[in-house]
Amino acid sequence: MGDLHMGVEAEAINDSSSDNHSKRVDIYPLSCYYFGSKEAIVFKDETLSDRINRMKSNYAAYGLRTSVEAVILVELFKHPHLLLLQVRNSFFKLPGGRLRPGESDIDGLNRKLSRKLSASEDGNETEWQVGECLGMWWRHDFETLMYPYLPSNAKKPKECTKLFLVRLPESQKFIVPKNLKLLAVPLRQVHENHKTYGPIISGVPQLLSKFTINIVDI
Repeated sequence: MGDLHMGVEAEAINDSSSDNHSKRVDIYPLSCYYFGSKEAIVFKDETLSDRINRMKSNYAAYGLRTSVEAVILVELFKHPHLLLLQVRNSFFKLPGGRLRPGESDIDGLNRKLSRKLSASEDGNETEWQVGECLGMWWRHDFETLMYPYLPSNAKKPKECTKLFLVRLPESQKFIVPKNLKLLAVPLRQVHENHKTYGPIISGVPQLLSKFTINIVDI
């Protein structure tokens, strides 16, 4: 019985250690990464009206729109920073985008990250470490904001956005389209700053609160 108890206890300790490791996010200095540019991408929407019309058309053809976005952290000035794309020098977004019909979350996010952050769009040059889903946001109508829950009266939601934690290796190349800017923004600046970053991005620090962020000195 003693040996069995010790075995179970050891197994519990190992499980706890594994769980603690999975809840730790190692982040590396921004200086470890190379940043370059590539050809501009074509924006599908010029106005909000264009986007709504495209969403209606896609919904009629394919149903619920599912998007996947990446939460990527780096270290700068001993503080965690979130990587954001700035579009047209105005609004900010997390790297990612809409899934193709039948495409999995992981495959779609890998494809979108390669298209917007890698030299090669097929992803052969970069292996993205896509981790757990941090949260989901819903749009129950075409012209409403997104919410971190699905209202009970929303029988046919129009869009679902899923946020995934993506861990970076010690070094990597980021090659960004010329008409996008990749910025490292302090988490403390993002926190609850709805006016500048919108509800999804400004809620990221809360989603990360269950993790231990480990700054790795290089």
